[in-house]
Amino acid sequence: MNLMDFASSPISLLPPILALGLAIITRRVLLSLGAGIVVGGFLLADYSVSGAASYIFDTVFGVFIEEGSINSWNMSIVAFLLLLGMMTALLTLSGGTRAFAEWAQSRVKSKRGSKLLAAFLGVFIFIDDYFNSLAVGSISRPVTDRFHVSRAKLAYILDSTAAPMCVLMPASSWGAYIMTIVGGILVTHGMTDYSALGAYVRLIPMNFYAVFALLMVFVVAWFRIDIGAMRRHEIEASKGRGFDGDEKVSAEDHEELDITESTKGKVSDLVLPIVLLIGATVAAMMYTGGQTLAADGLEFSVLGAFENTDVGTSLVYGGIVGLLVALGTVLKQRIPTIEVTRTLWIGARSMFGAILILIFAWTIGGVIGDMKTGSYLSTLAQGNIDTAWLPVILFLLAGVMAFSTGTSWGTFGIMLPIAGDMAAATDLALMLPMLGAVLAGSVFGDHCSPISDTTILSSTGARCNHIDHVQTQLPYALSVAAVSCVGFITLGLTTSVAVSFAAASVAFVVMCFILSALSRSKMAACQKA
Repeated sequence: MNLMDFASSPISLLPPILALGLAIITRRVLLSLGAGIVVGGFLLADYSVSGAASYIFDTVFGVFIEEGSINSWNMSIVAFLLLLGMMTALLTLSGGTRAFAEWAQSRVKSKRGSKLLAAFLGVFIFIDDYFNSLAVGSISRPVTDRFHVSRAKLAYILDSTAAPMCVLMPASSWGAYIMTIVGGILVTHGMTDYSALGAYVRLIPMNFYAVFALLMVFVVAWFRIDIGAMRRHEIEASKGRGFDGDEKVSAEDHEELDITESTKGKVSDLVLPIVLLIGATVAAMMYTGGQTLAADGLEFSVLGAFENTDVGTSLVYGGIVGLLVALGTVLKQRIPTIEVTRTLWIGARSMFGAILILIFAWTIGGVIGDMKTGSYLSTLAQGNIDTAWLPVILFLLAGVMAFSTGTSWGTFGIMLPIAGDMAAATDLALMLPMLGAVLAGSVFGDHCSPISDTTILSSTGARCNHIDHVQTQLPYALSVAAVSCVGFITLGLTTSVAVSFAAASVAFVVMCFILSALSRSKMAACQKA
């Protein structure tokens, strides 16, 4: 089927804008994504009903089957979600979750402490953002629930530590992917002064959004800065609402686990499966990356293994190990087999809503790709622009692209080469600042997008209504984006990383004071009311 080409037309923006707009207005994610898919199908099929139906079927089919074989990446993520859902259910059945919550409550003495626990776990588990959101959510949720931290606040903590940490750490799935692209760009433009890893390390202090998004999480947790819709969710949570089947968590997103917890559980029943899951995942990453290196006749190295690892397969291996260990903790308590089987089904079923949303998100991602939305947006960066403004322009453009397409990785793939070409054509001294601006903007747009799979999985990890998460996170993301703009404007004008980071730091402190004052005034008004 011949698809129409919208690469140079603003019409390519219609499907993502429709999906995003409906999601915000109706709060029904599947309906909104479905509408964007259908409209995109009609546009691509030149308004033919049969053509649109055929195209949509082929696109949905492509989520599962790609070029005659199983789409290993998508199916690996689905399998990992199911494994993690079953493992989480078993941890509840074994009493490990209850035991850990009681242990943490005896040491974590406050609501602030429970939020900081989630934040620190999010920083330390940086292998992969999907794994981060789901694993940290499983560990932290019982503790934050005990201290009446809203699920929306937990989802914000998960989302704002997962992607920012992954994009800053070379030893992560994100780091490996980015180094591959950046290394190719440097070779293309003859920049041999530093390696791909060396360039990546130099990009870290230029990724203002990721750095200050992480810092903002700890400021929000410590000083209890609740602005916008987050304030309402925190007030509701303080009254014990928003947990255990509350109507605010829609059935479209998640369902609570109806499982009777064992009273014989130990802290190790929760910690051991998760630690071994992490260890097995890292080992699998090393193994699959090492296999690729060996197949290419290259010598094994840790960095090389991470650059060539199969993340999806590694997550599945880790999930299987975690599930088996969790199953062992249940069986040693001699819990009836029928109860274990029922629990496994409940755990798998609890992920069906998230999986369905992911399938729709992947499908509309295919539609947006065929519409050439990213290509159209990338043309907006080209033209007669003062080079000093290019970093901040690329930051904002990458943000718009990631928001519209729902993928930071896709934005990396499109915008990093464009940024490299623009730097080579204007000023090579701005090569790294412009690449850093794309990395930062991609994470920013991805954070704000309701159709982003990482945003969806943060909602899943916290068991929070997805649109609630998007709405409550948005003010914080926009605040950090404003701070980042100050940094990138300064970076473009001075080309000094130290000066621009200092300027962004000052802007961050000022922003925190503004948000804190706003939070206190609104909270006082609510208490008087």
